[in-house]
Amino acid sequence: MTRILIVDDKDDNVYYLRALLEGHGCAVESTRHGAEALVKARQTQPDLVISDLLMPVMDGYTLLRLWKADARLKQIPFIVYTATYTDPEDERLALSLGADAFILKPCEPEAFLAQVHQAVAKAVAGTLTQPKSPTGDEKELLKVYSETLIRKLEEKTLQLEASNRALQQDVLERKMVEEELRWKTAFLEAQVDSSMDGILVVDTQGRKTLQNQRLSDLWKIPAPIAENPDDAVQVEFVSNQTKNPRQFADRIHYLNAHPNEVSRDEIELADGTILDRYSSPVRDKAGRYYGRIWTFRDITEQRKLEMQFRQSQKMEAFGQLAGGVAHDFNNILAVIQLQAGLVKSSPNLSQELIDFAGNIEDAAERGANLTHQLLFFSRKQMMQPQNLQLEEVISSMTRMLGRTLGEHIQLQFKFFEEALCIQADRGMIDQILLNLTVNARDAMPKGGNITIETSAVEFDEATAPRTPQARPGSFVCLSVADEGCGIPPEILPRIFEPFFTTKEVGKGTGLGLATVFGIVQQHKGWINVDTAVGRGTTFRVYLPRSVKTPDDKFSWPSTEAIRGGNETILLVEDESALRSSVRIALSRLGYQVLEAANGAEALEVWQQHAGKIRLLLTDLMMPGGMLGRELAEQLLQQNPDLKVVFTSGYSLEIVSSDFPLEEGFNFLTKPFEAQKLAHTIRKRLDQA
Repeated sequence: MTRILIVDDKDDNVYYLRALLEGHGCAVESTRHGAEALVKARQTQPDLVISDLLMPVMDGYTLLRLWKADARLKQIPFIVYTATYTDPEDERLALSLGADAFILKPCEPEAFLAQVHQAVAKAVAGTLTQPKSPTGDEKELLKVYSETLIRKLEEKTLQLEASNRALQQDVLERKMVEEELRWKTAFLEAQVDSSMDGILVVDTQGRKTLQNQRLSDLWKIPAPIAENPDDAVQVEFVSNQTKNPRQFADRIHYLNAHPNEVSRDEIELADGTILDRYSSPVRDKAGRYYGRIWTFRDITEQRKLEMQFRQSQKMEAFGQLAGGVAHDFNNILAVIQLQAGLVKSSPNLSQELIDFAGNIEDAAERGANLTHQLLFFSRKQMMQPQNLQLEEVISSMTRMLGRTLGEHIQLQFKFFEEALCIQADRGMIDQILLNLTVNARDAMPKGGNITIETSAVEFDEATAPRTPQARPGSFVCLSVADEGCGIPPEILPRIFEPFFTTKEVGKGTGLGLATVFGIVQQHKGWINVDTAVGRGTTFRVYLPRSVKTPDDKFSWPSTEAIRGGNETILLVEDESALRSSVRIALSRLGYQVLEAANGAEALEVWQQHAGKIRLLLTDLMMPGGMLGRELAEQLLQQNPDLKVVFTSGYSLEIVSSDFPLEEGFNFLTKPFEAQKLAHTIRKRLDQA
């Protein structure tokens, strides 16, 4: 454990540094000036000293000189931390005297800790800064040191003179307005009562002498107590409304014992309200101390906004990371899916091998659904509705839910007697299931049963008003029920708010149910909640029922079943494994395939074979400075009849009004099956 000595006469500075350093595993001691620091360091040597410059008894420069001259201490790193000596000359003097770092207040915690770690590392490596030792340099340092002290003294003198002049002017003005203050007293009292801040004045005995109505409202003080201005129980009542009553009462007693101190901090009331608390002494003109005035400002919403902002930044960073990971992962899945299709198309395969290849395709599709969810979080995934059988979607999620929820949770399923079809984005339905079941798990920390049920519901003009948000029509109901703690009535109206969470800091984003709500709305449905404290919660998601049958999955039965051609295709893809897989798939269909890894290579291939190339198949995002769209635009200028199909690990992320893309026509989302590739290429080539 690193032992650090802080030398600073300001309690607030010492408090901040102690909290920061102890929070990172350091042991901290402090002194108020250089002389005291030398005594303590010679008794018990620290691993590092952090010193202010402007201090009583012995300033930081003198301490630094004596420190580096002491054979027992000079190998201990010395960091200067100052808010007063901020000129370049001040820093040069400190470094010349042997300081290992010169930090100006305030400093970001990360930057400050980096300087500390660097100084300790230099000490371990034996590369600490040494003071200039020759006699000439010593005299020069003493000269600079004297000039620096004189300059700071002159600055302080000028500041003091300015303050004295201002004070004298203030006294003069106060005498002139003394008569005015009498008639303004009533106005000031009214202003205190109308203040948006709670105001409390406490005498030297801890009794309330003044309060305004806002204080009573903030602290919910009952009228009989509020109307008794001399009762000391007033302050005790106020302190009892905080989460830490003893701390509040101790603070009052401490500040009364230290009448010169001004205090500002934050406190939290028992009901969750956060108050900015400010306290300053009350004195008469003669300087006689009468007690303290406290002001309390409700900053609850401000802190919530700050928390939301931090959370949004965190989610934005997560979104960027998720988008990049999903894009790269889709390239890998595309190779797996295409290779599995190629295996299935090989002649003379046993049924067992065909089944194995089919399992690989299914696994790749599951992976694609997971990246689909990542892209949804990163806001790079548009909704891609399909005709789905709800029970099949739930069944395919069962294994992943089991791993996610843990062994202490038992999943139970109650499916409707008929197949229920919906038109929905599969990844988003997976997201609904995942978020609702995870919420249910968190409501049962000791374990329990989660029941997932499907049903068909019909609403007409008579029955729709009986169910909140319902409208006439045919709907599918997906319900997720737990046996957990339930949702308190005061929290229930807020559960779908973004960033609202009742979980501990760091254990919930407040986006789970908000995401579910948004997805359900996108699918033109609604969600209802039934809950009872101590008896569990049931979420019911209503989605329009579809009369269409579920979409068939693409398959690759044989090369004979797919129509190919003999046209020449320019394939541009930076992932070599994926490029090779696509080339093999297209070559088996009879196409002549020319390859390029990026835009520059594609232009070279084009110059050699421009007359033969009928179609450009290119990734949208490529290295080398040229995107797929830019490449296509250049080639289309030379040959307007060229057909173009784009691919991407994102899903239509560059769609705009002047650049329309259509899945399966001129765009393929990675990963894609070999048959879908073949159909898209043939369809595009056959277009007039």
